[in-house]
Amino acid sequence: MAKPIGQTVKYTVVIHKSPRGYHVECPALSGCVSQGDSLTEALDNIKEAIRNYILMIKKETRNKMTAEVQVAL
Repeated sequence: MAKPIGQTVKYTVVIHKSPRGYHVECPALSGCVSQGDSLTEALDNIKEAIRNYILMIKKETRNKMTAEVQVAL
């Protein structure tokens, strides 16, 4: 597993149980999905998928104009 990048963020994931194991998706990150034979494995795998997704977005937006916005829930 990759080393954390220094910041912790929580994401809600949706877990689907099937006869083959577990399928997990992160609705906040379109297309970010993973799976595992056990719930523990599936959750570990989605953590890695989320980490890689965020790192890819950082790489893709490097040298682009960006902004952060704050939204109250």
